[in-house]
Amino acid sequence: MKPLILLNFKTYPEAVGKKALILAKKLEKVKTKKYELVIAPSLPTLEEVTVGTSLTVYSQHTDLAGLGAYTGKISAEELKKIGVRGTILNHSERKVPFPVLKKIVADCKKHKLITVICASSLAEATEIAKLKPDYLAYEPIELIGGEVSVTKAKPVIIAKAVEVVKKISTKTKVLCGAGVHSREDIQKALQLGTKGVLIGHVVPKAKDPAKFLKEMLR
Repeated sequence: MKPLILLNFKTYPEAVGKKALILAKKLEKVKTKKYELVIAPSLPTLEEVTVGTSLTVYSQHTDLAGLGAYTGKISAEELKKIGVRGTILNHSERKVPFPVLKKIVADCKKHKLITVICASSLAEATEIAKLKPDYLAYEPIELIGGEVSVTKAKPVIIAKAVEVVKKISTKTKVLCGAGVHSREDIQKALQLGTKGVLIGHVVPKAKDPAKFLKEMLR
């Protein structure tokens, strides 16, 4: 299975509204045989990007909600209906109480959405691994959005997270997040035992996003 490169567009001004599809179409041109490339656009742009590109699309969040009287909620069932393939959950910017997270994960599995659950500590990773998500993204909160990669600042803790998760759930693959900026960061993350990376601002905010991503994936 190819390592996963998951690009979180968040709500950066370069990646919202009409710019989301424009950015996605640029990234669609980056071809790679080494990695699986997935994007997570802002929630209002999900369907447009899913329909308008051939890229695999994940949601940045999913709520515990079905179809019905759930004002303002993001339903796993609806995400599946519009072609979204997976979801990020419990990002440091959108934390979910563990009992609720457990139910959301079950609902996502019911609707065959791939789950990527974020953890900001080894203790949290230990608990989340018990839910047996498809991926666990380990992101020390103090490094998210910064200029220093976790592979440089805390390489030992990444290897430890891989070890901890593997003991609890052999099916769960660990991603490295927080400050992944370069090809070297990706390579180091893979050397430490992860199965890919979760990337934030560096691609959407690059002067030439496609060129920048191509360099990261070469």
